[in-house]
Amino acid sequence: MNIVALIDHAILHPTASTEELTAGCQLAHTLGVATVCVKPYMVGAAKELLKDSTVGVGTVIGFPHGSNATIVKSAEAEQACKDGATELDMVVNIGRVLEEDWNYVRADIAAVQIIARSHHAILKVIFETDYLEDSHIIQLCNICTDLQVEFVKTSTGFGYTKRASGDYNYTGATSEHIQLMLDNVEGIVQVKASGGIRNYEDAKRLAEMGVTRLGTSASQAIAVGGTGESY
Repeated sequence: MNIVALIDHAILHPTASTEELTAGCQLAHTLGVATVCVKPYMVGAAKELLKDSTVGVGTVIGFPHGSNATIVKSAEAEQACKDGATELDMVVNIGRVLEEDWNYVRADIAAVQIIARSHHAILKVIFETDYLEDSHIIQLCNICTDLQVEFVKTSTGFGYTKRASGDYNYTGATSEHIQLMLDNVEGIVQVKASGGIRNYEDAKRLAEMGVTRLGTSASQAIAVGGTGESY
């Protein structure tokens, strides 16, 4: 199994610069990952950097909290596709999910899906599982199955919650949440794990569970762990 080929290499940190984008795209090309996932304003530059590569360009919509109005998410998706993105990772409206306003959540996802499909782009729907109960995850899987989006995804990697110690951290992709998602999607819907994937062993374990994409910024460490080579 080629684990590296499942990776969406994330270049999403708030401080990520043009220099880091260039280095990240070069690394992605060298490793042969599936895509780079970049901040929306970086899409055009990433497309140019990877024009001679098989690595795709993806971006994020409503990132990282999903709080944008639906019309704004739609406009962001439209612009991203025009700039050259072929994959869109959209964050659900987490507040509406917690309120169980499922009509709103469905309409929000469907609006971005219309844009994605009009540009033949892949849509991945980010749940931000750190904030959710199992019942929320199951219902989101049901909605995404009904809509037949291409992927459901665990986390943004930025879903920090306040811990008992008073500090903020996040868990990201867990085996329990991944299995719950795998058990509750059907048809074309696949599962992407993201958040806290830092080494080859974690990536391999998730892939063996049935995950078909991995979101991580630790692509080089995962590649080295799988081959013993350096890049």
